[in-house]
Amino acid sequence: MEKSFKENRIRSLTHLYYSRPEIQKAIFEFSKDREISPRYFDGFGKRPDSLQYEGDIFELVKKGATSFHCSEELWNNPLDLSTDLNEDQMNELRSGWDFILDIDSKYIDYSKVMVKEIIKLLKFHGVNNFAIKFSGSKGFHIIIPWKSFPKKINEQSTSDLFPSWPRTVLKYIGERVKDSLARELTRITLGPGAEYVRDHDASKEVIPDLILVSPRHLFRMPYSLHEKTALASVVLTEEELDKFDLKDADPMKLTPDKVRNFMPNAIEGEATELLTQALDWSKQNEIDNPEEVKKLTGKYAEFKQIELKGVKDEQFPPCWKNIVKGIGDGKKRALFVLINLSRSIGMPKEEMEKKIEDWNKKNNPQLKQGYIRSQLEWAYRKKPIMPPNCKEFYQGIGVCQPDNFCAKIKNPINYVVRKNFGANMRKKEQASKAEPKKKAKPKKKTPQKKSGPPKEVQN
Repeated sequence: MEKSFKENRIRSLTHLYYSRPEIQKAIFEFSKDREISPRYFDGFGKRPDSLQYEGDIFELVKKGATSFHCSEELWNNPLDLSTDLNEDQMNELRSGWDFILDIDSKYIDYSKVMVKEIIKLLKFHGVNNFAIKFSGSKGFHIIIPWKSFPKKINEQSTSDLFPSWPRTVLKYIGERVKDSLARELTRITLGPGAEYVRDHDASKEVIPDLILVSPRHLFRMPYSLHEKTALASVVLTEEELDKFDLKDADPMKLTPDKVRNFMPNAIEGEATELLTQALDWSKQNEIDNPEEVKKLTGKYAEFKQIELKGVKDEQFPPCWKNIVKGIGDGKKRALFVLINLSRSIGMPKEEMEKKIEDWNKKNNPQLKQGYIRSQLEWAYRKKPIMPPNCKEFYQGIGVCQPDNFCAKIKNPINYVVRKNFGANMRKKEQASKAEPKKKAKPKKKTPQKKSGPPKEVQN
């Protein structure tokens, strides 16, 4: 069968391009612990596969490979993968997952806008270590490394919750950037000052999509070529994004100094707030089947707000007491706890905001007022939710110093409820004991009728 123009064009590049040591190294370094699959222009190679040496890349190219794809999931041994594995076996084999945002649009300028809006949201949630690369066509990929995510939430192993939790985060991000994305696209389409696009459904054809993930989902590896465009999937800095042009991805113009690592230097647990906020948003909006949401977010998905009376400072758990002293790292996660614990026990709005204001004054450095206000406004629009369960979340911000009572509870709310209940019961007992006993009133005697003398018998 005669080869198409596109196939001839990319095949004329593959041997020269993939023979470059820096390209082989970039692809090989990123392939570690991943399932990989070469593509032979119009079809993928055998699965599972992996790269053992840098030279394997060129050997596959000599056999006809035109591009390379890999999994988001990280595996203990990718070659042990099989379609016969059940969910438990897959979880056992999976060591983690990177979070990949796959942004696609008809127009690359629109994809750029979405990338910038997503980056704003990531930074808002404290995620500053991510990487960007061109997809090879009209989109981009953003990666947040596995290291950035907490390894457990609500006693559930994060590595086992693929693809459920990544999908929830994707949907949360899509919802949060929807308004600003429509606004920015309106500006670049109709010019500055154009009316804000409110009908999101009408603009679906031009608004970029976030591609949802699935088990063993593959995406194009960094510096792999794209069959349709013959362009390279180059890694970009945030500063290069605005000026990026398709010619910058020309494989023949790509200099060695421009070949970078797609894996950023991550900070342990940096994406904890992003994940927990997404799971909470999922609970509040019931974006999936309610039973599935309950399964993903723990047994407290159906938590109903309570209202405690006369809560004293000493009735709060040690983690709360340590937070309100002011902290250095983990302030955003601490704010998450302060808001949700306060609202869950029915603390008045004014009292909660005053506590948060006083707390922030003790922080070094303080959180920006705009961030605190935005978190409060976001919370007020939704029903109260429980703060995270004990231990790992609070250990991560250095405030978990359990006392003897902590062994009896699983969530800070339980601590406050039980302490408050106990205090109120003691108060009632003391009040009962202090009340003077009233003397019993003597019983009134019922007066008896006096019997008169018998009537005389009249003759």
